[in-house]
Amino acid sequence: MGKQMTEMLKGTLEGIVLAILSVRSAYGYEITAWLREQGFADIAEGTIYALLVRIEKKDLVDVEKIPSEKGPPRKVYSLNARGREYLDEFWSTWRFLAERLEQLHEGGK
Repeated sequence: MGKQMTEMLKGTLEGIVLAILSVRSAYGYEITAWLREQGFADIAEGTIYALLVRIEKKDLVDVEKIPSEKGPPRKVYSLNARGREYLDEFWSTWRFLAERLEQLHEGGK
């Protein structure tokens, strides 16, 4: 992944993870694995765990500890009402930016 992609991803990764959690509850490793399956191969697991801590502190998710066969309980994250509002705002902002960027791109041809 190039530097430009990495920088753009930093600004959108929170919204991407919230979008994943809007579909189903998941724990950190599941989220990382799904992102890698979708082509985000260079995302480090630690990046996702740090992001999950941030969105938990912002009260955008509910957390349930589920016993694990190996090691400590897993923290399973699910989007709560506040997180849904935040995600709606993310998508609105995304649409605005995408439209403006497309206009710029088309204007340059």
